[in-house]
Formats: sequence, C-alpha cells, structure tokens
Amino acid sequence: MACDLSLGRAIPCKNVVGGLRAIYFADFGEIPFSAITFADATATYDEITDISGTFTVYKYDLKGNSSFEQAFNSSRENGTTFFTQTLNLSLTKLTKQDNKQLKVMAYGRPQVIVEDYNGNAFFMGMQYGAEVTGGTVVTGAAMGDLSGYTLTLEGQEKAPAYFIEGAVQNNPFAGCTATVTITTGTSF
Repeated sequence: MACDLSLGRAIPCKNVVGGLRAIYFADFGEIPFSAITFADATATYDEITDISGTFTVYKYDLKGNSSFEQAFNSSRENGTTFFTQTLNLSLTKLTKQDNKQLKVMAYGRPQVIVEDYNGNAFFMGMQYGAEVTGGTVVTGAAMGDLSGYTLTLEGQEKAPAYFIEGAVQNNPFAGCTATVTITTGTSF
C-alpha cells in the first residue's frame, strides 16, 4: 500500500445530516472476509462493491441518541496504525426478549452494518468483530427519562469501516449478490 496522497478536498456542500437510521447485526463469521469484494484489489478506496453468499442479519431500528465514530490510532515509534470503531446505542423500552438478545450479543463479537440518514452503510468489525464494552439497563427516575438500554460496541480494524456500494434505505445489501435474510423484531 502506497503512503502517498492522491487527492485533495474542497469544502463540501451542506447537504448532510447526522444520526443513524438502523443497524444490522450478524454473528461473527456469518459474513466471511472471503465473500467480500472491494472496489480494487488492494481495497484502498474503502468501498465494498459486493458481498456474496447466504447469511442472516438482525435489524435494529434506531431513533435519537445513537452514534458511530471512528478514531485513528497511529504510532510513529511502533510504525502501526489501526482504527477504533465505536457504536453508541440507545434503545428504548425494556423487554425480556431484548434482555436475552443483548446478553448474547455481549458474550459474542458480532459484525455490524451501520446505516445512517445519508444513505450510507458502513461495515463495522468486518475482519475482527465488535465487542460490547459497556452499557446499562436503565429504568429512569423521572417520567420523561429513558427506560431502556444503552450499549457501546467497539471494533479495532486495520482500516476505517468500509462503505457498502449500492446500499439503499432499509437494505444496505441492495447492491450485493448475496442472499440476505433481514430479520426485524416486533414491537412489544
């Protein structure tokens, strides 16, 4: 991989918004690295052009206080660079069904597709998975407080989370050849 810059950046238009629309969880290894095709052979464009195979993902709709951020971690002394991907979730309403699923998630290290309000889909924890590093089950104190869950997942990868080409609202896999079962929950 070359370390030479190849592109500048002008000030972009102000036509984007913040926030996450949904997340899709897959058990670690459900989407194998070998099933992923990148925009070029060296994966330097940070874009996935295809995912093949058959797999199941579990969709969580989001509203409000959820965010996704990625930190650059680089050491001149060690000659290393990696990226910490952090997903902060706020899920309203306590249910026994969610308790069970979130407990299982904390035991594992899922792969996560993050869909934002700008039509972007990012593949978090693609190679190494994402770990639940913290969270709460909270009832709130006042009538207007959160009664639900907060959850933090963290992944450490060699590159920032890749964009998935062809993603559309409610189906980040629309441009892929994979056969994907998207399982959504019901309101309890």
